[in-house]
Amino acid sequence: MIVVEDSALLRTGLVRLLRDEGVEVAAECADTERLLDLVAALRPDAVLLDIRMPPTHTDEGLRAAQRIRARHRGTGVLLLSQYVETGRPVQALLDDPRGFGYLLKEKVADPGELVSALCRVAAGESVVDPQVVARLMEAARAAEPLAALTARERDVLELMAQGHSNEAISRELVIGAKTVETHVRNVFAKLGLDGGLMEHRRVKAVLAYLGS
Repeated sequence: MIVVEDSALLRTGLVRLLRDEGVEVAAECADTERLLDLVAALRPDAVLLDIRMPPTHTDEGLRAAQRIRARHRGTGVLLLSQYVETGRPVQALLDDPRGFGYLLKEKVADPGELVSALCRVAAGESVVDPQVVARLMEAARAAEPLAALTARERDVLELMAQGHSNEAISRELVIGAKTVETHVRNVFAKLGLDGGLMEHRRVKAVLAYLGS
């Protein structure tokens, strides 16, 4: 994988942390100018990328992530941010959430969670920080068609948006597997997503939730 962070101290810490956890870091860089060339040459499973990068420290990281996803579909992208920024990252998620993640930098303090998120985006899954999901959920509660969902169905959809499987949702909410399946079916029905592959409907449900 490739680590992209303009702070030398944080970049060094991330690389050391990941290597200590058994992750192979093929390259690191301090800006996005060399990133696309590195991705094309190394074809990493994933890129860990800060959203705010030089020269303007606004959305350079996000724009680089969008280019990577457009040109190298086999490379997952995990964005890091110091703040909850729901605008631009959500737009990238709405394009296609598979192989895309967005975590707050405070998660770096938990090596296991960071490595797990990287593995998931590398495998084509999506990972969204619970605080980001919660911020989106505030707006979603009053939006249609999500307003038709019950409180428990919204809980299930929120966890789906975080990338959890039905089994993980069952553990998180302490409810039975069949109950989770029922809630998921109800979510699909209320969002007009009847029919089609389960995985496809889950992605569309998450997109509907994130886009509200």
